[in-house]
Amino acid sequence: MGEPWENAAHSMTALVPQFHVLIPCAGTGTRAGGSLPKQYQAVAGQALVLHTLAAFAAVAASQPSLRQVLVVVAPGDTFLSSTSAWSVVPQGGATRADTVAQGLAELRARGARDEDWVLVHDAARCLITPAQIDALMVACADDPVGGLLALPLPDTLKQAGVDRENARVQATLDRADKWLAQTPQMFRLGQLAQALAQALDQAAQGAAAVTDEASAIEALGLAPRLVPGSAQNFKVTYPEDFALAEAVLQARKKSA
Repeated sequence: MGEPWENAAHSMTALVPQFHVLIPCAGTGTRAGGSLPKQYQAVAGQALVLHTLAAFAAVAASQPSLRQVLVVVAPGDTFLSSTSAWSVVPQGGATRADTVAQGLAELRARGARDEDWVLVHDAARCLITPAQIDALMVACADDPVGGLLALPLPDTLKQAGVDRENARVQATLDRADKWLAQTPQMFRLGQLAQALAQALDQAAQGAAAVTDEASAIEALGLAPRLVPGSAQNFKVTYPEDFALAEAVLQARKKSA
C-alpha cells in the first residue's frame, strides 16, 4: 500500500474530469458532389477528414487530459483505420444524433465517465486549429453547462419561405444577437447522452430532429456558452467549399 498522501493524490486525480473527442463521420455529404462522401475527398493532398483528425491529434499530444479521439463511421465503412492517435468504430446511425449517441456509448465502454467532457466535432470542419480547440477547452472546463465555438453573425439576415427554388424575402431579422454555431461542441458525457436520448425519443414521435448537440442540451432547459470561433472554421458542404479549404490549407502550409 502507498503512503496516505499518495492514496489521497490518486483519489483526487481519479476525480478530475477528462476530455474525449468524438468525430461523427457517417454522413454521405451528397450536397458536396463527388463519388466519395465529402469527408473522404482529397483536399490539399489528403482526405479532408485527415486534416480534421490531425488538429485533434496535435492537441492530444500536448494535453494529457485529452484521453482519446473516437471516429464513428457508418457500418461497413473501411476508409479509415485506427491509429495510435485515434480509434475508428463502425457504429454510425441514420442521423447525426444517432451516431453521436452510439459514440457516447462506446466512450463509456472504453472507460469514460459521465462527468467527463466530450468534444463533438464535424468531420467536415477540416480547418479547425489546435489553438481553437484549446480555447474551447479552457473557456468551458469550469462551466456548469459546457459550450461551443460560434461566430457572431456578420451579414444581414433575411428570412424567406420554404421554397428555396423561388425564394423571396419575407423579413429582415435583427442580427445583433445571432451567432453561427460551429464545432467542437463540448458537454459532459452523461448530460449529453441524456439530452440526445430525449431528442431521439421525440424525433421518433414526429418532432424535428436536432441538428447539433447544443440544440439537444438547450431542450433540457440549459444555456450552452458561446466561445468565439473563426470564420475559417466553416463546414465543407458545397463543391465550391473545397477550393476555399484547399487555399487556406495551402496558405497555412507555406507560412508554417
